[in-house]
Amino acid sequence: MSDEAFGADDPGDASGADDPGDAAGVDDAGDASGAADAAVLDSLRLADSSLPVGTDSVSYGIEQFVAADRVTDADDLAALLGSVLRRQLGPGDLVALRAAHEGAADGDLAAVTAADRRLDAATLPAEFRESATRTGGRLLRLQSDLRDDEFVTEYAALADAGEVPGAYPAVLGAVAARAGVGQRRACLVACQEFTTAVVGAAQRLLAFGHTDAQRVVVDCQPAMVEAVETSAGRSLADLTMFTPLVDVLAADHERADRRLFVS
Repeated sequence: MSDEAFGADDPGDASGADDPGDAAGVDDAGDASGAADAAVLDSLRLADSSLPVGTDSVSYGIEQFVAADRVTDADDLAALLGSVLRRQLGPGDLVALRAAHEGAADGDLAAVTAADRRLDAATLPAEFRESATRTGGRLLRLQSDLRDDEFVTEYAALADAGEVPGAYPAVLGAVAARAGVGQRRACLVACQEFTTAVVGAAQRLLAFGHTDAQRVVVDCQPAMVEAVETSAGRSLADLTMFTPLVDVLAADHERADRRLFVS
């Protein structure tokens, strides 16, 4: 994704003109440049497919779509991803991410865990809940190892004890806020990470190359932006996802005889 999409060079992103969450709490003009650079670098790290949290082991349902011949090429994949971004991430995952981000920025762990639990309750497929909890827990432990942040450590302890799900989107929102990454940028990170993870899984399931894979990611960028905009201004009570075919095929995947991915 371009620097402009991440807001690296866009003054509006640092000032919060487009999203109040993007101000990232930087009040000292002398430190603003360095803090903004650090936040951009952290956002790029969190969007990196090499982040060791296990997202390379999930297909977010694509494996079953391929098995059912509903996704056969890059065009099919782009169409499906666009739909999921608009109907699941926008009104669902990103709403929880924003609420967790806001809570973490305020130091309010109860608000973060409320977002975490709400997203877990709204996620129907068991595999999706389990994979979100697995990857979210790994991200929390990773951030605990990398950052001396009592807030993240306490959140990780709750997740490890099973007191909260530790769902990945909520965790991402919380750790992004603690790293100074703005709310809108964190949503874009979530969309980019989700899209590249699914495309990577599809490359292992279908016969298309890296150029086609990158074309799918680029084609999905308008849907990413739309998902982010859809999530803005929604409360946890408004968190609703509607991807019935994805839910049905995810249930089929749980009973499949052969599975390359855990979801």
